[in-house]
Amino acid sequence: LYAPPLSNASFSTKSLLPTSAVCSDWPADPLPVPPLQQTCVRYLASLEPLISEEEMTHTHKLMDEFLRPGGVGERLQKSLERRARKTENWLTDWWMQSSYLDSRMPVAMYTSPGVVLPKMHLQDRQGQMRFAAKLIAGVLDFKSMIDSDTLPVEYLGGKPLCMDQYYRVLSSCRIPGPKRDTVVNYAIGKTPPTHITVVHNFQFFVLDVYNSDGSPLTVDQLYVQLEKIWNSSLQTNKEPVGILTSNHRNTWGKAYNNLIKDKTNKESVRAIQKSIFTVCLDAPKPRVSDEMYFNKVAAQMLHGGGSRWNSGNRWFDKTLQFIIGEDGSCGLTYEHAPAEGPPIVFLVDHVVDYMKRSEMVRTPMIPLSMPQKLRFNITPEIKKDIEKAKQNMNIMVHDLDVRVLNFTHYGRKFPKSHKMSPDAFIQMAFQLAYYRMYQTCCPTYESTSLRMFKLGRTEAIRSTTTESLQFTKAMDDPSKHVQVYILIFLFPCDQAIHGQGIERHMLGLKMIAIEDLTSLPEIFMDTSFAVASHFNLYTSQVGSKTDCVMCLGPMVPDGYGICYNPMDDHINFAVTAFNSCEETNATKLSQFLEDSLLDMKTLLEQVSKTQ
Repeated sequence: LYAPPLSNASFSTKSLLPTSAVCSDWPADPLPVPPLQQTCVRYLASLEPLISEEEMTHTHKLMDEFLRPGGVGERLQKSLERRARKTENWLTDWWMQSSYLDSRMPVAMYTSPGVVLPKMHLQDRQGQMRFAAKLIAGVLDFKSMIDSDTLPVEYLGGKPLCMDQYYRVLSSCRIPGPKRDTVVNYAIGKTPPTHITVVHNFQFFVLDVYNSDGSPLTVDQLYVQLEKIWNSSLQTNKEPVGILTSNHRNTWGKAYNNLIKDKTNKESVRAIQKSIFTVCLDAPKPRVSDEMYFNKVAAQMLHGGGSRWNSGNRWFDKTLQFIIGEDGSCGLTYEHAPAEGPPIVFLVDHVVDYMKRSEMVRTPMIPLSMPQKLRFNITPEIKKDIEKAKQNMNIMVHDLDVRVLNFTHYGRKFPKSHKMSPDAFIQMAFQLAYYRMYQTCCPTYESTSLRMFKLGRTEAIRSTTTESLQFTKAMDDPSKHVQVYILIFLFPCDQAIHGQGIERHMLGLKMIAIEDLTSLPEIFMDTSFAVASHFNLYTSQVGSKTDCVMCLGPMVPDGYGICYNPMDDHINFAVTAFNSCEETNATKLSQFLEDSLLDMKTLLEQVSKTQ
């Protein structure tokens, strides 16, 4: 069984690191370009469970033409190998552009994940302020490791992993453009930011988080400053300027240019963009049953709940936004372009550990100035843009179905006790759940890390295979249970983490073709290529020490987004789907998933007894 992927989820790679960054222990190996023949053979194999024999015959003919000696495939491969020799990482710029910066869909729900933390039992707004103050102090403690180059390098199998992304998540922000967005990291420069932004009741504030001697504010100091912000933003009738960032990127790009024509507005926007991170102090939402609580909180982390609630209490372009509700709901959302999941999860774990400590720092008896309230001049045109963004966000909110499944029957220890990879086991449960619901399999995407290589981002594992289809069919056939047990062990080894995956190599060949050729090779215009890239199951393991769950929207309109965090004795899942698609149902798939996990456990126990 393949090793569980490093968590997932994903800067324009003119990879300028802060000048202080020490990279000597990071991997120097460049991302390899896999052999052309190898990728094409594996690509064809990945199609087998997904398309008809007739379609397969047609695709084989196109592939034979593509691989013809001296043909277009060889030319593209040589061009890609040249690019690999000339760049630090041949993939990362293309990946950033094609997956994030060129995308015109809203970042909220479509690309930005949310993270739900365990519910905090906050009694009142003072509890909210105290919690927020500790959280800010914890993030600043993490930042001190970045600033002092004491962040421990991560290893996998004795090999160091690239830590570049850890230097990307603070003091960075996405900037909308008319056709392509950019990401700016303000930590790079002579005067790195020393402030965060806090938003409450749709009103933004600059909070300086360092004393004049360079020491971070203590928890008590932060609490006092947050109280000042709260008391200065009690009005609830302010225009939610932040909701503009939730819109379609072209629409937001035009509204952005209109917004920053005004000098005051431009200065306010720049203050938000340059801030180290943002803290969103959310208004409480209506009470729901315990059963529905985490569904609602997951939705709140993804989109804020709509214009009536907290969707305007955000700046969705900001890389890191920590969300703390007066009702104890807490978590974060992050703009995906600068980083994958691991830096975010590492930060979450660090902050949660930090908050458990009792603070021993003496608070300086220095009066602190009032945090600066950011002003916006709202013209009739901007007001119109805000109203459009509200309407669009409310449509998106009503369209997204979110279900959090806390599977308590067992956790990762159970498959390990049967000498199986927990991740492979869970991926097979996805296959079985989907097959039982639809009586067919579907293209499945599991994100894995390429951080073994310099500036590595992600690769996709295609979890649906001929063997996985055999497994799902045999699972409900009592005569084949021993065969099923063997098939679980036949789950394909993971070449992706070692830079030998299919998905990114095919992307590289396609991008080279777009740049160098007058027309795309037919293999990329083939129906099978579109079918194989239409990932109805978009899955991501985000392993954390904290009992949290990440959530993300589906990749396609008729698909599901599934994130999971396997703990020792339970597994947290978040499943999303669009209500506008009649064929998908997040609640139903969650039930099939729970049943599949239980049935697979029963099968393993039965087979173990007979051996």
